[in-house]
Amino acid sequence: MKALIQRVRHASVAVADRQVGAIDHGLLALVGVEKGDDEAAADKLLHKLLHYRVFSDTEGKMNLDLRQVEGGLLLVSQFTLAADTRKGLRPSFSSAAPPAEGERLFHYLLERARAAWPNVASGEFAADMQVALVNDGPVTFLLES
Repeated sequence: MKALIQRVRHASVAVADRQVGAIDHGLLALVGVEKGDDEAAADKLLHKLLHYRVFSDTEGKMNLDLRQVEGGLLLVSQFTLAADTRKGLRPSFSSAAPPAEGERLFHYLLERARAAWPNVASGEFAADMQVALVNDGPVTFLLES
């Protein structure tokens, strides 16, 4: 699994002009599920999301994690992260998990995140979503499990 994470001041996701998820200060995680991913990969990714030190301490160094700053976590499925872009001018999605498996693992990740942290929001799997955010920093990392 992959997650493109962005430290945000606030972020929201809407479907058909209806807000379905939003957070204030925290992490926006765009999540891609690849072939061969399983629950162990989702658990490893969740551990990284909750413990990755990307928030500044009192000295301005990135030493604090999401839990320490009591931030929100917004999970948004994005199968395009699994694209192979090495050849040509059109992405290939042959490495992406089949839709049913991607949905199952994304919902597993979401369920586990909600059990582990009280401030979790999400988009809707496979929906046409509009994501709005204010990137804080900017700070963006690609996490892989």
